[in-house]
Amino acid sequence: MNQDPPMRLTNGVNRPRYPRSLLKRLQSRTKIAIMGWLWVTVLSVSVWAADQPSGAWQVGQLNSTRAYFLAPQTAAELQSILAYSSEPLKLVSAHRGGARPGFPENCLETFEDALKFGFMLLEIDPRYTKDGQIVIHHDAKLERTTNGSGVLAEKTLAELKELRLKDSLGKVTDFTIPTLDEVFAWSRGKAILVLDQKDVPTAVRAEWIVKHQAESHALLIVSRFSEVKACYEKSPNVMMEVFIGNHAKVAEFDQLGVPWRNIIAFVGHDPPTDRTIYQTIHSKGARCMIGTSRNLDRQILDGHVTEIESLRGSYQEFLDLGADVIETDIPTLLSPMLHR
Repeated sequence: MNQDPPMRLTNGVNRPRYPRSLLKRLQSRTKIAIMGWLWVTVLSVSVWAADQPSGAWQVGQLNSTRAYFLAPQTAAELQSILAYSSEPLKLVSAHRGGARPGFPENCLETFEDALKFGFMLLEIDPRYTKDGQIVIHHDAKLERTTNGSGVLAEKTLAELKELRLKDSLGKVTDFTIPTLDEVFAWSRGKAILVLDQKDVPTAVRAEWIVKHQAESHALLIVSRFSEVKACYEKSPNVMMEVFIGNHAKVAEFDQLGVPWRNIIAFVGHDPPTDRTIYQTIHSKGARCMIGTSRNLDRQILDGHVTEIESLRGSYQEFLDLGADVIETDIPTLLSPMLHR
């Protein structure tokens, strides 16, 4: 039987000579620990990689925080994202950009905050200033959303930039009203924009998309079919969100000569319960969007319900009917729930 040597004195200092049996045990345990760590690391990286979206669906960082980017590079890729397939989309459209306490409507900082909660479209509201610039602001007047007053269209851009935005609780923040130019510049590689109508005509909004080469990541809300047709004829690569809420509107749209791949159909703020409407639009190759900002969302925003999880079944009913995208005032709550 081998005996472990005694501890030796080296240069007058006691330096232990550890028993060989102990060294073997330590070496064995160290190898197991290292192999286990490597296995967990490889497994974690593999799971993370497998979970990552590809192509236009990207996971990155904003201000050192995980963020979810929708970044199509071409108009065709945007059309592909919004084209119907049997795979559920479960995508939300952040109404007015995803405001919540601390983050005002239609604000660059709010857009960045929203993207930390999931993949989403950002619906925004372009308006003209007195000096012909275009800014992003929902109301025609300034009182509700800023520390200013009066009519937005009667203010110059310089005057509007002096104001500060209020959050969803009415608290004044340090954030300012962005221009459409600023939003286009920010959104590239990050988000898909949905430009509402307000006082900027369809033709002008389409021109701005083309000017900024944003056909890959911006679409227009258009309510009149005559404007849908005119927009397509002038700017065939610009996608549109078009109000099509019943079978008669489906038939009418079919007569326009506008490809279904160029639109997503908004079927209503009070979504139809007739499943065949969704099925018919899907059969044309388009997705369906509904709005919950005037119904289900109010239960949370008005305080009738405190936990969105209790409304899961109600939102799921809309998805089961055939809704692909939900325009919502609570995207930072709804998007995570839909993907839990």
